[in-house]
Amino acid sequence: MTVDSSAARKPRRSAAGKAGTTGSKTGTTGDATGATGTKRTTRTTRSAAKKSPEPQLVQLLTPEGKRVKNAEYDTYVAGITPDDLRGLYRDMVLTRRFDAEATALQRQGELGLWASLLGQEAAQIGSGRATREDDYVFPTYREHGVAWCRGVDPTNLLGMFRGVNNGGWDPNSNNFHLYTIVIGSQTLHATGYAMGIAKDGADSAVIAYFGDGASSQGDVAESFTFSAVYNAPVVFFCQNNQWAISEPTEKQSRVPLYQRAQGFGFPGVRVDGNDVLACLAVTKWALERARNGEGPTLVEAYTYRMGAHTTSDDPSRYRGDEERAAWEAKDPILRLRRYLEASNHADEGFFAELEAESEALGKRVREAVRAMPDPDRFAIFENAYADGHALVDEERAQFAAYQASFADAEGGH
Repeated sequence: MTVDSSAARKPRRSAAGKAGTTGSKTGTTGDATGATGTKRTTRTTRSAAKKSPEPQLVQLLTPEGKRVKNAEYDTYVAGITPDDLRGLYRDMVLTRRFDAEATALQRQGELGLWASLLGQEAAQIGSGRATREDDYVFPTYREHGVAWCRGVDPTNLLGMFRGVNNGGWDPNSNNFHLYTIVIGSQTLHATGYAMGIAKDGADSAVIAYFGDGASSQGDVAESFTFSAVYNAPVVFFCQNNQWAISEPTEKQSRVPLYQRAQGFGFPGVRVDGNDVLACLAVTKWALERARNGEGPTLVEAYTYRMGAHTTSDDPSRYRGDEERAAWEAKDPILRLRRYLEASNHADEGFFAELEAESEALGKRVREAVRAMPDPDRFAIFENAYADGHALVDEERAQFAAYQASFADAEGGH
């Protein structure tokens, strides 16, 4: 069970008669046009796409909690202990509990918005635990599990969603960059940072997180180009949760996302994103490649967003309940629990203690958010123009009158 794709195909030779390579574990691919030139009909292209082999998935743990042997990736989790396994389970449980509390707080009016990671815990915890302390992480706005792995206090993630700060933590204290709302731009930041540490001769790597929707952004394509050309020590970790808000992946790409790496000249791997062991192993491999000077890797964690895109989204408008039910059977936390129980690596005492810790975390998060100040409703008007503007002054006055109307209404009662 490995990755892809075109290794079984005959490499197309260039005019010079030599086939190019995309790096380890992906086989050879030829030059894009071959000796016969660039003419290809739409019918031929579509026919070739239909004959492509099915995407292969790196999986070490089945949904039923059974361990699967993998000659290529087992070595990266060979030293894992029962304590480590319980630690991964604890990470996922506590991350999910924090996420559920944040969602509830938004519904109660304490947060303006929240982007849930429900269902993506294994992808984030597995990859997050694969990083070293000196590696640098560039997240989007959903990497709450990775933040947990990097030692960022969960309560610090909530200030931006409450509107009281622009981030809430010092990126340099944990090598974990601030959340990025602009879709895909963090991949360029990561690539530039990786090129910089390569010039510095640092023995570290960079990992950039993004979703399947961001893979359609030009920023991501540009970051792929620069990282490949400059052999940057960066891992692109795509959490393909299959829905870019309401747009399914098949409407964004004709081929599986990990295969896109071939066109840029570096390896791509698809991993079971609900398998924490596989995510850990594959990310370790990719980061090791980066540190050894072998350049970038694209990891596609094939997972599922069991909740809404954000709390302003209604997923029932574009997908059916049966789809979610099918993926709930592949739940990453339940999967690892089954393995722990079957292997006698955890008993009821462990699960009960973790449940108590989980509730304590929820209470701490709830109290911390409610202790935060209310956001300054007028701050948005202060930084629109350096020297002020008549239109902004007019809008500020209108907004002030609108806010005052609530006080008048309350006083009238």
